[in-house]
Amino acid sequence: MTSYKSSGVNIQKADVFLDRIKPLVKTTFNKNVLTGIGNFGAFYELDFKGMRNPVFVSSTDGVGTKVKIAAILGKYDTVGEDLINHCVNDIAVCGAVPLYFLDYYATGRLHVENSVNIVKGLVRGCKNNRMSLIGGETAEMPGVYGDNDFDLAGTIVGIVDKKKIVNYENVKSGDVLVGFESNGLHTNGYSLVRKIFSNRDYKLRFPGLKSTLGSELLKVHRSYLGIIQSSLKNFRIKSFSHITGGGIVGNTKRVVPKGLEMNIDWDSWRRPSLFQLIQKKGGVPENDMRKTFNLGIGLVVIIDRKLVHDFTSYWKRKKERTHIIGYIK
Repeated sequence: MTSYKSSGVNIQKADVFLDRIKPLVKTTFNKNVLTGIGNFGAFYELDFKGMRNPVFVSSTDGVGTKVKIAAILGKYDTVGEDLINHCVNDIAVCGAVPLYFLDYYATGRLHVENSVNIVKGLVRGCKNNRMSLIGGETAEMPGVYGDNDFDLAGTIVGIVDKKKIVNYENVKSGDVLVGFESNGLHTNGYSLVRKIFSNRDYKLRFPGLKSTLGSELLKVHRSYLGIIQSSLKNFRIKSFSHITGGGIVGNTKRVVPKGLEMNIDWDSWRRPSLFQLIQKKGGVPENDMRKTFNLGIGLVVIIDRKLVHDFTSYWKRKKERTHIIGYIK
């Protein structure tokens, strides 16, 4: 007899998983969420109070091959938060605040405890960014993924008043690039890292690192939502850039008008030891490092040079380290 279970898909286990995550996910709900998990679609009631011309902002992304290191180390409770923060940053740089999130989780074989831990990370990220996790999909896909393999992606929806959309057309020659520090690789460059280091290396503590290599690599991608919203409230910001795959130049040029260029001072901040280790051990050319990694700068703010002193002083008082990393020419 051939059953669905014999083909590698365990519906009973999926039901157990669903029962485990329902109370977790509901902790992210607010008054706008109309239904719980289980319907064919999720319902979110909108409140446009205080917005004259509301505009939705949405984005879809994944965690990439960072999930492989999470699986190797058996630590599943951080990649969900990575995903949330990455997606939050992508819409926050447009001036938007997040409303809700939907995730897609696919695996070769459903390990309930590991999967619950992934959802715990998603829930933590949503709560920290004040949005709701209103739905998603969990797919058990034997033959596509190995038993211990999984992938994680999702879609975020946020909102911004049209007049408050960050318009990079205001960027002009002489404007200054201010960088906010990252806390590690965030969610980019892991395929290169996995080529350089062995699975055994992840459990070692290399010189210059405060913890094991694996712990450093699994640090949660920072959310810059608070920094972005506070900056917009207190200063006239020209543009923001979330530094992901493509590096500082590759991402920031997306929010600089055609005809203008960036001058980056690559020595204006101290590159964290993790990036130095990757470059040295892998023999990675400097050009590749700049195109692949954030190199210690996770958010770039473009601002009028007359406001730079007040801006950096404001964030210094809030114990946030900033670096003037270049200018527009």
